[in-house]
Amino acid sequence: MELKPSYIGKVRDVYDLGDRLVLSSSDRISAFDCVFEEMVLGKGIVLTNISNHWFGFFQSIPNHIISTRLEEFPKEFQNDGFKDRAVLVKKTKRIDFECVVRGYLSGSGFKEYKTNGTLAGLKLPNGMLESEKLSEPRFTPAVKNDSGHDENISEKEMEEQIGKELFTKVKNYSLEIFEKASELVSKSGLILCDTKFEFGIYKGEVILIDELLTPDSSRYWAKDTYQLGISPPSFDKQILRNYLESTDWNKQAPPPKLPEHIIKKLMEKYREIERKLLECILEKSV
Repeated sequence: MELKPSYIGKVRDVYDLGDRLVLSSSDRISAFDCVFEEMVLGKGIVLTNISNHWFGFFQSIPNHIISTRLEEFPKEFQNDGFKDRAVLVKKTKRIDFECVVRGYLSGSGFKEYKTNGTLAGLKLPNGMLESEKLSEPRFTPAVKNDSGHDENISEKEMEEQIGKELFTKVKNYSLEIFEKASELVSKSGLILCDTKFEFGIYKGEVILIDELLTPDSSRYWAKDTYQLGISPPSFDKQILRNYLESTDWNKQAPPPKLPEHIIKKLMEKYREIERKLLECILEKSV
């Protein structure tokens, strides 16, 4: 009997088991809020592997992982369709905010700065350039939307909605993870520009959920390609975005067909960042 997900996201399938979930990372690829017909074969396995290693590294921060071992899943999930791409996790009450931390002025943060001179509503010095390093990492939350882009908000807005105690907890966790991960990946020639975390509440405790520090949730740059005033090449879907920007696609469904060379380049980039991240994580863990 074929198992049917309780929820199908852009790239992940969720199976609700009552007090637990099985999260399975597919090989689907999305950009500009559209999911493409073509698969990037192996992508889900790479992202799951990276995330699982990061969760293992940050063991001091409680998280949702119950097991990453397929033989410990319910029997119906013990098949090759879930092998190396699924995790068994605690079902939590999700805190519906993206906990974004930025070390550099890029992406939607730079767009806000160009428009208002601010980042998450707070004033920044005049004359900053795209991709410039911030004086310190900034917590820049966003409202999580199930469809469309997330909406950047100020710390004050988030605190007013969830309360000071919970806000302080997730902010401190987010900054702690970002700063430790940034220091670690720097030794492998990488820059962690920004990343986003998700948290949930399980039996009254705030825990880390979803994925962790993958190239789908984080912007990684190579130090040797970093340059002020531009958006440096990143180890994520930027290859795909750049290709799509060069076409006449209007960014509305249905998306165009993807050429084989773009799919191949994407997988090569995912494999490269997997190798670099696992090298520094495993070296530190020894």
